[in-house]
Amino acid sequence: MMAGSRRAFLRGMGGVACGLSVGMPVVWERVARAAPNAARPGGRPTVLVVVQLNGGNDGLNTVIPAGDPTYRAARPQLALARSAGLSLTADLMFHPACRGLAGLLERQQLGVVLGVGYPQPNRSHFVSMDIWNSASVVEGESTGWLGRAVDAWSANGSGEVGLGGSLHVGAGEAPLALESPRGKTFSLQRLDDYRLKVAEGKDDPARRLAIQGFAARRGSGGSAMLERIRQSAREAYDSSERIARVARESNRAGYPATELGQRLKLIAQLLESEIPERVYYTTQDGYDTHASQLPAHAGLLTELSDALAAFQKDLEAMGQAERVVTLVFSEFGRRVAENASAGTDHGAASTLFLVGSPVVAGPVGRYPSLTDLDDGDLKHTVDFRSVYQGLLADWLGVEPQRVLESEFAALRVVREG
Repeated sequence: MMAGSRRAFLRGMGGVACGLSVGMPVVWERVARAAPNAARPGGRPTVLVVVQLNGGNDGLNTVIPAGDPTYRAARPQLALARSAGLSLTADLMFHPACRGLAGLLERQQLGVVLGVGYPQPNRSHFVSMDIWNSASVVEGESTGWLGRAVDAWSANGSGEVGLGGSLHVGAGEAPLALESPRGKTFSLQRLDDYRLKVAEGKDDPARRLAIQGFAARRGSGGSAMLERIRQSAREAYDSSERIARVARESNRAGYPATELGQRLKLIAQLLESEIPERVYYTTQDGYDTHASQLPAHAGLLTELSDALAAFQKDLEAMGQAERVVTLVFSEFGRRVAENASAGTDHGAASTLFLVGSPVVAGPVGRYPSLTDLDDGDLKHTVDFRSVYQGLLADWLGVEPQRVLESEFAALRVVREG
């Protein structure tokens, strides 16, 4: 190839040689590196999906101490009748809106971590969420626990398939949890956002065909650098076309037509496309239930529960259920006593869920006392960083000391083997 033609080709690739796509270079660099290994044994590493519940979910009305008279005395308007709940244990029940979660538990695909929080809890939405996202109580921490985890397994730059990154699914900027020492991850709201663009973020069919034609030429001479460019282009376009095919052919009935349901559906499509990301992150808003809590909370839990159940069913249909665990958390719970507006105010400890075939099913930890309170709030019995430590070591394969500022008693939340 003449020098001028080579320069034109590199311009036409829109940055494929040094990042592969305008606006998301690191993603397509990983795609190109991972593609040669994707079909090898062990080439589909474990995946963590995170669902962040924004606003402070009322854990006390999600997993309910049905037989505790203190619960009913503290919540004359909000206490749910024992006959209405869904059985969890002899002493605990799910909110009646949590049918999907109850079904997951029946299939041994739901872990319920009780009394999760941290010492000296902060009742500010923003500060507490930053503490959960960064796994640090130090104010001003600029990186997230998952961002540091991605950085830890990507640091050697070997390009092996296990070196996937993270992806935020939803509107706006990615959360602090995904912020790494190397910078932010990117966000997307629909599958087409992930497709490779060939020039200035736009699809140009003629230019795309020209690049594909060039990339398809093997053994046609030229420098080693030029052949590496061809190889990167082939792998990136192959992956991009897989995404396009999934978008065309995917027929996923059963997902609720809710924002969270559609976001989890999108994550399932990306997993089916064999994208090399290992962390997917999304959110559900609305849990700040200061007034008229009962109808609002029921709707939120229905959306959450049904979406998680549909997602797990889809993973099983795709044959991906054994490699995906979903973590569901909120920045804090609500106060034990209801307020004068038939709602609840910011509290402390709450309940955390883990979904997936590999999780330790059933209740984990001890339900906090409803009489031994911290200024009216439940005292935590499990530090959330113990959950993180267990996920890092047992699921993501990262040494926790490379991510967490100190060592915590790892909570085993994933089954051995």
